[in-house]
Formats: sequence, C-alpha cells, structure tokens
Amino acid sequence: MQTTRIRFFSLCALFVIISLATCFSQNPTAPQTSNGWKLVWSDEFNGPNGSSVDRTKWVVETGGDGWGNQELEYYTDRSENVSVHDGDLLIRALAEKYTGPDGVQRNYTSARLKTFGKFSQTYGRFEARIKIPYGQGMWPAFWMLGDDIDKAGWPACGEIDIMENIGKEPAIIHGSIHGPGYVGGTGIEAPYTLSAKQRFADDFHIFAIEWDPESISFYVDKDLYVRRTRADLKPGWKWVFDNPFFLILNLAVGGDWPGNPDSNTVFPQSMLVDYVRVYQRSEPARKESGKP
Repeated sequence: MQTTRIRFFSLCALFVIISLATCFSQNPTAPQTSNGWKLVWSDEFNGPNGSSVDRTKWVVETGGDGWGNQELEYYTDRSENVSVHDGDLLIRALAEKYTGPDGVQRNYTSARLKTFGKFSQTYGRFEARIKIPYGQGMWPAFWMLGDDIDKAGWPACGEIDIMENIGKEPAIIHGSIHGPGYVGGTGIEAPYTLSAKQRFADDFHIFAIEWDPESISFYVDKDLYVRRTRADLKPGWKWVFDNPFFLILNLAVGGDWPGNPDSNTVFPQSMLVDYVRVYQRSEPARKESGKP
C-alpha cells in the first residue's frame, strides 16, 4: 500500500512538472536584454483563456464613427471581440448587426487597443509578434501616435505605422510615417513582400521598428527593409518624431484603403498577438553596413 502511494504521488509530481514545462514553453517570459536592448515594457498576454486584456496597460477603445477612414466596424470591449486565448491576444472581427450605446449601428464589430495614458516612449525598439488575417476588406495594424495628440492634433502629433496590411494583398505589409504635409497617399511608405507565394496569415511574424533621434528603421522578422530619416522629408515638411509615442493594435473592417468586404470574405476574422515588447538601448547602436 505504501509503495502504491509513493508511485501515485510520484506520478502526480511528474504530471505537474510536465504541465509547467509545457506552459512555460508555450508562454515564454520576455527576454530582459536582447542584442544591445533592455526591455522596459511588455505584455505577453498570458492570462486565463477568455480573460480581458490587462487594463493597467491597455485602453480598449469603442465606437463606430468610421475613425476618419470610412471604416465599417463598431469597436467594442466585449469578450466576443477582444480577449486572451492560449497565450495570445485575440482580436475578432464579426459580421453582425450591432448598435452601440451612442445609437450608431454597424454590420461588423471588432476591437482596437491603445496604451495612451498608460505607456509611451521616445526612441527604442518597438516590436510585436502577430498573425494577421486575410480577405477582402480586412485591415489589421500595429502602429503608434504621438502622445501629444490631444494638444497638437493629427497629423502634427506624428504617426508611425509599424505594420499595416490590406486583406486583398495577403503577402504584403506596409511600414510608413506620417506628419504635417505627408499624410494619406503622400505618407512616406514602403512595402515588404513575402517570397514564394506565402501569406502573412499563414504564420506569426515579428514586426518592429528601431527608432533613434536620426532615423526610424522598419523590420519584418530579422529583415531590415527600409530606414527613414529627415532627408526623406520634402521642403516644408516637419520631422515630428522626437516626442513620446503610444502603441495601438486594431483590426478594421473596410475603409478607404482596403475597400469593403465582399461575398468571398469569410467571418469571423482573427488577429492574434503573441506579445508586444518595448526596449531601450543598453549600449550604443552598431552601424549596419549593406542595409537600407
């Protein structure tokens, strides 16, 4: 009987060890330093399945006024649209009739998160590991706005789009900057295209910028595909990237750029975010040769 108990407790201990090992392997903690960078802020989205996002880090925006882009969704803070699932942030766009508390009715819902009032930073490395959806009319984005937007307004506050995708181009993402004089179609933008007919919706990818007083460099995974500097601005345009910026994650439906969903667009659509991490330099930047 004693031997049976020992075996039972040994099996229980082994099960706990294996479970913990699996948990940590699926939800690793953020590295504190990485290639000359020191971690200063992150969200690993490791809460229980179905839980809300950490409200000490994120503001969940709501509304359906088109957000300046003629978007078709109503952003909500419901768990149906935004929650934590299996160690990821899950943003879901749904095709449903929804009327907000402001009386605005839309045929789609989704979610939009920002760190405004919670966290902002000037310069550093800003990255997120994301799996985006695809399909006509979808518009996932990971981007930043200047912290002084309430005072300066847009575009004087500045905008950095770390990653934008329009669903009809599943192999292409865009990185861009906007400021006074260079907005919308005149924004300073560059595309990054996957090779061999791959789609960004097929797997997670790391989208990042490295931002310093002289430049903003855009990355997909380990690829530096464009670097922007003051020299990219035309006469009369103003460089507005020397102030703190906050982070935004959202999945829009429709709008001026992606166009509307059509009969081939499948719902629900999901945007998965494994983590968001922000670093500051822990050592001087190394000069990269042969790069943009």
